[in-house]
Order: sequence, then structure tokens, then C-alpha cells
Amino acid sequence: MDPRELQRPLKQGYRADPATALLTLRATASQQESPMACSVDIGRAVYAAQAHAGAGGPGTAPCSGDLLLGALAACAQVTYQMVATAMAVPIASVHVTAEGDLDLRGTLGIDTETPVGFTAVRLSFGVAAPEATPEQLASVLDKTERYCVVLQTLTTPPVISVASSGS
Repeated sequence: MDPRELQRPLKQGYRADPATALLTLRATASQQESPMACSVDIGRAVYAAQAHAGAGGPGTAPCSGDLLLGALAACAQVTYQMVATAMAVPIASVHVTAEGDLDLRGTLGIDTETPVGFTAVRLSFGVAAPEATPEQLASVLDKTERYCVVLQTLTTPPVISVASSGS
């Protein structure tokens, strides 16, 4: 599979009509029986999510932090693979790990000086590529950082609006 061949007609269409490149992704979370859990529907699949065990959740499904790190790892993995393939860099395997540090005292409102959310996120790539040069691998990593949607969203946050339509 050659990503360039798959993307060529898409890129041509987006160049010809830039409005066709714009899309809106959507995820909807719905309440479950417990106030510590919900279901998340992304349109193609539904996932269970719960409060982390450290915040009182049951700990049997991913928490929102797990899902965020999972989205980062997945985006980085697929982007790396596509970039390496498009550049014809011979990669035997790549494994991406995303880790994040947070202090639950902020989330639980114990200490108002403690930030809510991740204070550090680390993304690491384990790459087996015995036939690739260090320059090729550096170029793949550089392009992966540039084109990974989730990584770019986290490093350059978008404008976020919050609304409520309750009765």
C-alpha cells in the first residue's frame, strides 16, 4: 500500500476545492447507570469510559486521560507509519508510547493550587529499522511531529468553546 497513491486524488480534490478538506469530527458521551461511567460514541464505535480508580471510579475501563493518551499514541503511530512508507524508509517495526503525569489532588478539588489535568506528557518511539539511516529516521520523526493531528492539537491548542443546553 502506497499512502501517496491513496492520497493523491484526495490532495488534488482539496487543492481544487479547499472547502472539501474541512470536516468536523464528533464524539458524544452519554450517562450510564453510575455517575462514575459513561459511553463515548464516535460514530463508528462506542467505547466505555470511567472515572479513574484514583478518583473513585471502578477502574475497569479507561478514564478520559487514558483515552487522550491513547488518541495521541494512535495518531503518532499511524502518522509515523504513513510518513515512513511515503518516504520509502525501511521500517521493520515501530512502537509508540504516550505517558502523562497528573496530580489527582487538582481533579478532586483537594488543593486549588494543584493543576487539573496533565502537567507533562511524554511521547516515545521505539523503532526497529536496521536498513534506515539516522538521517532518514530523523526526517521521519520530524515529519511525524509536524503532521500528527493529536500532537499538534496538544502543542498548539485550538480555541475551545463550552456550552450547555440544559432545561
